[in-house]
Amino acid sequence: MADSLERATMRRVSWRLVPFICLLYFIAFIDRVNIGFAALTMNKDLGFSSAVFGFGAGVFFFGYFLFEVPSNIVLDKVGARIWIARVMITWGIISGSFAFVSGEYSFYVLRFLLGAAEAGFFPGIILYLSYWFPTRYRAGVVSLFMAAAPISVVIGSPLSSALLAMDGIWGLHGWQWMFIIEAIPAVILGVVVLFYMTDRPEKAKWLPEDQRNWLVAEMNEEHARKQVAAKHGILAGMADPRVLALALVYFGTSAGLYTLGIWAPQIIKSFGLSTMAVGFLNGVPPTIAIIAMILWARHSDKTGERTWHVVIACLVASVGLMLAGGATSALAVIAALSLVNVGISAAKPPLWAMPTMFLSGQAAAVGIATINSIGNLGGFVGPWAIGWIKDQTGSFTGGLIFVSGLLVLSAVVTLIVARSGRRTEATGAVAR
Repeated sequence: MADSLERATMRRVSWRLVPFICLLYFIAFIDRVNIGFAALTMNKDLGFSSAVFGFGAGVFFFGYFLFEVPSNIVLDKVGARIWIARVMITWGIISGSFAFVSGEYSFYVLRFLLGAAEAGFFPGIILYLSYWFPTRYRAGVVSLFMAAAPISVVIGSPLSSALLAMDGIWGLHGWQWMFIIEAIPAVILGVVVLFYMTDRPEKAKWLPEDQRNWLVAEMNEEHARKQVAAKHGILAGMADPRVLALALVYFGTSAGLYTLGIWAPQIIKSFGLSTMAVGFLNGVPPTIAIIAMILWARHSDKTGERTWHVVIACLVASVGLMLAGGATSALAVIAALSLVNVGISAAKPPLWAMPTMFLSGQAAAVGIATINSIGNLGGFVGPWAIGWIKDQTGSFTGGLIFVSGLLVLSAVVTLIVARSGRRTEATGAVAR
């Protein structure tokens, strides 16, 4: 009876929450990385060098870094419904404003503001899921949520290419139309969040009473177990060495992720393909990654193992970047980028299943935000380094090798944490 109640409850919660938050992340990721497609024509229109574009694309993460922790603290206090709505509406407005970029400084300012506006969304959702899903479900649920990122590339790439073809309509460039049209869903969904999202299981009127009572009791019991040994103060969430180590691991994966999101279209186009062909081919690697990520996360949940699931995935992505740097044909670079996509995507769900195993309360909110804010600085370093190195050498190879090295560092740090006895197990036990 208890097992059937659990299954029915988690099925209902999953169908209610997961598709919706996937849709939110889908829109978020499109607005975050559509700059990579805009660059196919915008850079020439505005006279941006690779270094200027790489810096501007990456400066997003400085805004993210500065406002991530405060944003997640506010979310924990006021609730996800109000705060996620605020995040989406403001980032939608700012994303649409990119249509009016006129030079490098306005580009830098808007990218910084976009990062500040969006800060708190991703770690806020990770924290939100910890309110609704017991530990044993978390990596699998996170993998479904994070599948929205590669799906956004699969769908967003040809969409962005098509919008670029609107060049000249009403006197606007195609990249201006792309920013305006792709920003609208964020604002609309921000309003929908206010009416659809439920802050906590206790408030879930859409759950039958027996299911709601079971879920509330289950999450309270899990919280109580963590209270015995887990850290739950704000300073604990920021200072825990495991948090800082995971932030360093995430730094490398973020450098890889945004190398793909921001530079992959230009890397593919360098083989002489049309913009529309780039749009379709850029969707191939993330399609493969979606399947691999979900299967890898389920295996991690089933075995209760996290460390090697992160290490192996990081090394696969690193090898992919090395191969992409030496690719001599479009087919070879698509194959290499597929490896990168698989590795980056597969590493994240088991990595994000770790923090809430040893942190609770405000420490969880702060710890998750700290990992995301510090780690996402890799999203600045990777794209900036590739742009700078390309300007110096005329090739993407050196930059891709550099980011590959960051992913090897992520794998090494993960092993060091495990071997020092701090590995967090998926069973919910506090790391020892």
